[in-house]
Amino acid sequence: MELCEFKSFLGNPAYEDQDVLIYPGDCLKLMNQLPEGCFCLTVTSPPYNIGKEYESVLSVEDYIAWMTEWIAQVYYCTSTNGAFWLNLGYLSLPNQAKAIPIPYLIWDKVPFYLIQEIVWNYSAGVAGKLFFSPRNEKFLWYIKDANNYTFNLDDVRDPNVKYPHQKKNGKLKCNTKGKNPTDVWQIPKVTSGKNRSSKERTPHPAQFPIQLVSRIILASSNLGDIVFDPFLGSGSTAEAAIRNGRKIIGFEINDLYIDMAIKRIKAFRDEQSNGVEQKSLFELLTDYS
Repeated sequence: MELCEFKSFLGNPAYEDQDVLIYPGDCLKLMNQLPEGCFCLTVTSPPYNIGKEYESVLSVEDYIAWMTEWIAQVYYCTSTNGAFWLNLGYLSLPNQAKAIPIPYLIWDKVPFYLIQEIVWNYSAGVAGKLFFSPRNEKFLWYIKDANNYTFNLDDVRDPNVKYPHQKKNGKLKCNTKGKNPTDVWQIPKVTSGKNRSSKERTPHPAQFPIQLVSRIILASSNLGDIVFDPFLGSGSTAEAAIRNGRKIIGFEINDLYIDMAIKRIKAFRDEQSNGVEQKSLFELLTDYS
């Protein structure tokens, strides 16, 4: 489908340009209006049910039921060769767990095929006194068809190879484009604070780093594809998508976050119109570390 065709299902967006459609509202209600198999890639991070300003805390049972419902809708909207990348953290279980990984609670409720769990490791975070300081979240990489999915490894290879010219039997041992990044991604978090605030920081309390989402988008979609984020937040997925030659449809229930996302997109468009050189994934990683 072309991006403009989605307007016939969803109506007029809060924001649009040639590569972007942003809609206000509840993702479940909006997804119910979409046709089957319309997205090749969904990348998102839902509320974790831990009392952030943008969520109403549910019982664990109700939270899991809600997760199951919207994930089923994502599955319906995913193309046969499409992928779903889901970022999740931890929540508490009364009298059972201080911090249980949310993937443990939904492993049997997701209709997709799980390819891999990716560990996102970062340096900044809460300092523990009676427990080890937490420094990771999980990404679950799901697909619809185990034999037919996009994986552009060459587009996300890490060029920082320790011995790039090492040979065996006269042939280079390493791929000249770099090494596989592995399933542990050491990417800095978007930090706040007077002296340590990240360059890309917005007022959103749980913001994706651009380089993190960029790696996913480059690996699991192709140029011109439409990326979907049902919990758009401050627009990191949107910015990463258009920076990497993709299109984006985002849903967001909070008007303040929609405004943040629109400002980020417009700022990027200004960079483009002013001829600012766009950086690669690994140059971004260096900038924000």
